[in-house]
Amino acid sequence: MSLSASQLWLIPALPLLAAAIGALTPRGGRKLAAGAAILALAGAFLLSCGALVGALADPAQHLVHNFSWFDLGAGTVRLGFLLDPLTALMCVMVTFVGLLIFIFSTGYMQEDANFTRFFCFLSLFAAAMLGLLVANSLLLLFICWELVGVASYLLIGFWFHKPEAAAAAKKAFITTRIGDLGLLLGMLWLYDATGSLLFYDAGQGVLENAALATLAGQVTVGGLAVSTAIGLLIFCGAVGKSGQFPLHVWLPDAMEGPTPVSALIHAATMVAAGVFLIARVYPLMAADQALVAVPVHALSVVAFIGAITALLGAVIAVAQNDLKRILAFSTVSQLGYMMLALGVGSWVAAIFHLLTHAFFKALLFLGAGSVIHAAHHEQDIRQLGGLRGPMKITFITFAIGTMALAGVPFLFSGFWSKEAILHAAHGWSVSHLPFYLALVAVVLTAFYMTRLVMQAFFGRPRSHAAEHAHENRVAMTGPLVLLAICAVLLGFLGTPYWPWLQRTLDPTFKAEAGGAGLMVLSIVLVAFGLGIGWAIYGRHVRATATAPDPLAVRAPGLWAALGDRLGFDAFYAATVFKLNAGAAAFADALDRHVVDGAIRLLVRLGEFAGVVHRETDEDLLNGGFDAASRGLRAGGNSYSKVQTGDAHGYLRAVALGFVALVLLVMLGGGR
Repeated sequence: MSLSASQLWLIPALPLLAAAIGALTPRGGRKLAAGAAILALAGAFLLSCGALVGALADPAQHLVHNFSWFDLGAGTVRLGFLLDPLTALMCVMVTFVGLLIFIFSTGYMQEDANFTRFFCFLSLFAAAMLGLLVANSLLLLFICWELVGVASYLLIGFWFHKPEAAAAAKKAFITTRIGDLGLLLGMLWLYDATGSLLFYDAGQGVLENAALATLAGQVTVGGLAVSTAIGLLIFCGAVGKSGQFPLHVWLPDAMEGPTPVSALIHAATMVAAGVFLIARVYPLMAADQALVAVPVHALSVVAFIGAITALLGAVIAVAQNDLKRILAFSTVSQLGYMMLALGVGSWVAAIFHLLTHAFFKALLFLGAGSVIHAAHHEQDIRQLGGLRGPMKITFITFAIGTMALAGVPFLFSGFWSKEAILHAAHGWSVSHLPFYLALVAVVLTAFYMTRLVMQAFFGRPRSHAAEHAHENRVAMTGPLVLLAICAVLLGFLGTPYWPWLQRTLDPTFKAEAGGAGLMVLSIVLVAFGLGIGWAIYGRHVRATATAPDPLAVRAPGLWAALGDRLGFDAFYAATVFKLNAGAAAFADALDRHVVDGAIRLLVRLGEFAGVVHRETDEDLLNGGFDAASRGLRAGGNSYSKVQTGDAHGYLRAVALGFVALVLLVMLGGGR
């Protein structure tokens, strides 16, 4: 069965329908809400597989279905759906990983009073992400992009009765809106410059040659090509959604939501959206590459931001003690790798790592959730220990995820996708600095994951919760096993010896010859990181929860700085937040004393004018009119008395008048 571009809307429609069912389901309808969500995502997975079959029929084609949404003045706003290998592979990944997370959630959230609401939000999240993936319009993508933000706000703050969760939800929502403002401005500029927001439209789309040549041929402020400026604005949205420096601060705090939410956000949905966006608009981002006389290229900015983020996340993860927070900073670092690959020109390597990362990071987060659930919601690795015995399945699968993340050769998928990125960075002609930063992050990744595993699973239990931990039910361990299998097998789809995934994404892809020396260097660095981690945390496993960390003893200042996330949150609180608070106070004062004062003055003037109008109207005009009316009425009354209707009386009056007139004449004549 294959799916056409015109049928792609069915993929996000199914989980959206499940979200509607969950919203209408009462609290007692747990089976209905969870069953609808799981069945909908399973159906979306089957449809995604059908879309993949349709895309693989001709991987070089961009199959589109465009349609009119509404008329706007003399023009028409058009949306569309796009089917190509990138869309299809991403849909398969999101639906499959999401389905396993949904199944895991039935066990993890079993005791939660708002079980039905949770599955409603999960389905909405999945629907928004899938809508984003199938869009052939930047406008439709942006609509779904914002729905992803809304759903993440609802899920991160799901336990809103906890102040930390409510604060984390607001932080995530507001921080990502900063990046989204740049994306919105880029959209408006792109529409103004091309008259369209469709990606592909029979040669007239914004990612097709005619529009790209126009955008690259125009220059804006500072000598930037218009394509570069628009690309950097769009990249701002990706920086926010994918937790890149300097907007990375929201991502670790997102751990306040339930662990399945963390797995969904960090593996398959929200953070993947930014990388997908840059991969989707890659022709626009690369349109300025042929231009020499420009101050900066869009992809160069992407590469350096990605490299800085990769190192930053790995460095901070070294000194974290919260199980989920370590994995969160690991996600920040791995997303940096993906952005680095995009920036150095290998978007297929970025998507390869995005797909492998989705599986092993979902495995790690769900494994962390299994530990937290079994240890009565204890997630401080200093309080754990000794879990490899009572939680064998969780330990084995978590170890597989750890080795995939660390890039252990040759069995694990993370090794192959990370190697693809390192090879691309090494061959970047602009600078080797991002490559060196990525190598340091390789060592640190192996180190901090070894530290996590040794402290959480080895040694003796260091708390009552760890002592009584036990393996979870099949609904939770089953997804771990499936994800662990995928974390191993998926890498073989993109090895240098059989780069099926790369050629599917880009039929023009050619595997580079050689590179064995770089692979050996990478293996040595991974071994070095694992060895140092074992030497410090494996040979002498923490005995008590209160024992100091060996690194904290050797470098207390550095350890404190890393534990405090290098002070980014404090710095933003002292600068951006205070500036924002000051601006808000100024706006409030301006509103209260200037705007409100002017309004009150206008109100008083209006009241005065009303009084004057009333007095003039009632006393002068109405009074004068009333007086004249009274005079006329009195005269009329007097005159009416004369009009008796008696003819004899009238004759007598005439006779008397005549006599008086004669007398007057006679008297006058006598003189």
